[in-house]
Amino acid sequence: MFMDGQYLSKRVRATDYLVVAQLFLQSNFLLERELTFDDIKPRLLGHWGTCHGIDLAYSCLKVFFENRNKDFSFILGPGHGFPALQANLFLDGELEKIDPNLKGLPGNNLAYLCKHFSWPGGYPSHASPLTPGVICEGGELGYALGAAYGAALGHPEKTIAVLIGDGEFETATALASMNLVKLCNSKHHGAVLPILHLNSYKISGPTISGRKSERELFHQIRGFGFEPILINGTPGSFEHALLISESFYAKIHNDNAKLEDAYGIKEHNRILDPPFIIMKTEKGAGGPEYVAGKKVAGNFLAHQIPLPNAKTDPEELAQLSDWLKSYRFNELFDAEKGFLL
Repeated sequence: MFMDGQYLSKRVRATDYLVVAQLFLQSNFLLERELTFDDIKPRLLGHWGTCHGIDLAYSCLKVFFENRNKDFSFILGPGHGFPALQANLFLDGELEKIDPNLKGLPGNNLAYLCKHFSWPGGYPSHASPLTPGVICEGGELGYALGAAYGAALGHPEKTIAVLIGDGEFETATALASMNLVKLCNSKHHGAVLPILHLNSYKISGPTISGRKSERELFHQIRGFGFEPILINGTPGSFEHALLISESFYAKIHNDNAKLEDAYGIKEHNRILDPPFIIMKTEKGAGGPEYVAGKKVAGNFLAHQIPLPNAKTDPEELAQLSDWLKSYRFNELFDAEKGFLL
């Protein structure tokens, strides 16, 4: 394997922390003292449940393609998970290119990021065209996959990775867009890499894909002309899927022998149809397991704010404190030096 698993683990920890801080904190961003009610935003807005999966997918894609000096774009289908995309853009220094307020000490920039998430005059709660690289706002209407194929037209040098929420995958728009694989799959087009984020829950209940057997889901995806690749939400499994995917598109561009020599993708690992990655993670992974006696992680209750009373309830405040501390962000970030990954 070619991706640094230790770096990726630290990066996902850092971005997960940044997501939680954006959702909840208006001060004490580095936990330099114990949390108090005054540190919590007066109104808690945003979505947590999909964010760990976004952090994992974006981190793995960025490292994989940057290691190969290849051009890739990322389209976020679950646009409500925007704090995760924003966390990654902040870590990479991309956000400061469009926001002159992010030009000071790293600690001050972190404070600005968190204070201004989902705030008037600040950053939106959902993916926005104002954000670097965003060409699709995502959301429940299911446009992400169609936008990805549109972006790939006439750009054979690009890979367009598109993360599709499993709630989004129930929409007519997303399912109709699956047919585009028959129209946009040649050496004249960029590679479109669909990634279904299978966390089994949407805003208020289970998803259809999450209740299907693996066999049923695979048959559905194969019926459109894709080859499903199921991964378990770890950097190693993600890299393996990306290598197989790269091998397929190298074949389309008549470069398969070179890939086999470089990366060891053997004949039995090759696929005949375009890849469709299924990334299985727990809804709200890393967050509170139970809140007020109700199951949250691995349930639809993780979708938005899993600790809605953290501003006034001592028990929820304590849970938030433990949650934030679990990422050990002090090992990953310095107020003067920035990220220590």
